[in-house]
Amino acid sequence: MIRLHQFAPAFGLLNASPFCMKLEMYLRMAGLPYEAVNIGDVLKAPKRKLPYIEDGVRVVADTTFIIDYLKATYGDPLDAWLSPAQRAVALAFQRLFEENLYWAVVHTRWAEAAGWAKTREAFFAALPAPMRWILPPLARRGMLAEMNGQGMGRHSAAEIHAIGRRDVGAVADFLADKPCLMGDEPCSLDAVAYAFLANLLWAPVDSPIREAARARPNLEAYCLRMKARYDA
Repeated sequence: MIRLHQFAPAFGLLNASPFCMKLEMYLRMAGLPYEAVNIGDVLKAPKRKLPYIEDGVRVVADTTFIIDYLKATYGDPLDAWLSPAQRAVALAFQRLFEENLYWAVVHTRWAEAAGWAKTREAFFAALPAPMRWILPPLARRGMLAEMNGQGMGRHSAAEIHAIGRRDVGAVADFLADKPCLMGDEPCSLDAVAYAFLANLLWAPVDSPIREAARARPNLEAYCLRMKARYDA
């Protein structure tokens, strides 16, 4: 049995971490049985980040490497039908979600005061005292440092919102009226897209990026289809 180590669910989502949600969605979509370990202990994680998996004696970290491992070990029921050109497009959109839009949303959750209040409550309220007072400012400082190192944190709030809105528009335009991102059938990109879009649309953190996503009805319709099929 695959053991999925991740944060506990929050915001009414499968997971408030889009990376944890991405991996749990992939496991569900691929039909792989798993046990969710929702302790959220990053100190035990191989790369000090969640999620990671245990599969027997094998421990694998980072969602991309985990999915590569799962495909190599258990087969590739989701992506085998993609052409080389489709795989290239899917990879480009994965990078859009994980390396760009993610950091714009991190800004709205961790840097902006209103978003931070809700993020702090969701991630740290259940901790025992005094950790629920000590850990949040340390985690926030670390996240903002990562965002600055990545580059997103060097922009103004208005610039970050513009970047996020542009990403959201690109996804909505590419999705158009297709059932799934790459066509009629789901692929692993849909695990990524649903996790990141649901975290943007349905987490209670208001921002101009969220407003842009809500202004594109096909994005919420897509998320509702994915939820009904895999996350009900």
